Amino acid sequence: MPLPEQPAGRPLKVAQFTDNYGPGSNGLMYAVQQLEGNLLDAGHEVIVVAPATKGPNPHHGRPGRTEMRLPSVRVPKMPTRVANGRHFDRTMDRIAELRPDVIHVHGFGPIGALGTWVSRRLDIPMLLTWHTDFDAYADHYSTVLPLLTGVVRAFARLTNGEVLNADDLRLAEVRYEDRGRSTALLLGLCQKMLESAVLVTTPSPKTATRCSQMAPTANVRVVPNGVDPLPPGPPPFAGPDGPLVLYAGRIAPEKGIPLLADAFTLVHARRPDARLCVVGDWERYPSIRRVLAQGRDAGRIILPGEQKRDALGAYYGMADVFAFPSLTDTQALVLHEAALAGLPIVSVDHELRLVIDPGVNGEIARPTPASLAAALMRVLDRLEDDGWRSRAKARSIELASQWTIESQAREMLATYAEVADRSPVSVG
Repeated sequence: MPLPEQPAGRPLKVAQFTDNYGPGSNGLMYAVQQLEGNLLDAGHEVIVVAPATKGPNPHHGRPGRTEMRLPSVRVPKMPTRVANGRHFDRTMDRIAELRPDVIHVHGFGPIGALGTWVSRRLDIPMLLTWHTDFDAYADHYSTVLPLLTGVVRAFARLTNGEVLNADDLRLAEVRYEDRGRSTALLLGLCQKMLESAVLVTTPSPKTATRCSQMAPTANVRVVPNGVDPLPPGPPPFAGPDGPLVLYAGRIAPEKGIPLLADAFTLVHARRPDARLCVVGDWERYPSIRRVLAQGRDAGRIILPGEQKRDALGAYYGMADVFAFPSLTDTQALVLHEAALAGLPIVSVDHELRLVIDPGVNGEIARPTPASLAAALMRVLDRLEDDGWRSRAKARSIELASQWTIESQAREMLATYAEVADRSPVSVG
């Protein structure tokens, strides 16, 4: 729903620096594009700085919007492109001409680092939104680290050591010496980016804790991403005779899909009429493809492939329970979508509880096949009780309804005005 123009306060110009703007759809890209639309709808201007990629761009050509795409390279074995460091000086000159009121940095990649540099050099206040559990992702995406290490070193030279210096690196290596030099370099940069921001927003208390651990002096505020119910639709396939467990979302090594497949093998042994539906691009990673194909061939798993976001409402509508096997998400919009559809949820992430009230509308298991299977069975058994099912549905909807697209938009627009009226935080 478009927001009315702001009744008070000056129009703002906000520069969004993001390393993740396609090509495939993902939660971060969706969040950034939602913010773009909120700002434009309210009569503000937006500058988007992102890697050159092919991807969906619903705001292209709208008045008040400027887009800068920087040369990029593909990350090996991943559907991702990152800026390669070229045209950084040219981009800063262009930003200086446009003179935004706020720099909004999304994440810690090359363009996020560029946004921090631009903020410091041009004396523009910076808002940083921390979308990613970097500590967890580093374990899964070791191939990315050498690429980003080069950017860190170049960034340190460009800033003459103002953002990253030898003392910072030594401290990082002591705190994270078992994670490797590449991870230590990046954690040192992450710390300085957090400390450089006037305000850091995170989508969940889990991520706020991570940020405060990394940079205790950072000014951190929790602002969950807003989600509205997805449109319902007719069942996309013939439902099973028994209960349907659903996972929908991005399928990648850090998402815990093999864990879910192993757990459901145990569930299926007790409930042969149950089925697991995994919605997403399940063929991208060979090891995951192999596990899911085995479950499909055995008749346990349904694999409809990747679906457009608006089509997911039909899958939520025919499911009985939503399973979430990831430990690396910072909010997980799919959890909110599932809760808004009234589904009970079984998760393995004890820190991510925005829409889960254990025992009331779901369960939180340990990240092992046996524990996850046991939690799924407890929920499936309770669903036989119509009263429990009704209470679980009401609680899921109640929790998820706290953060709508409109309420988040109003909070973020007020946050932009707040940051624009402050002086940038200086770090030594």
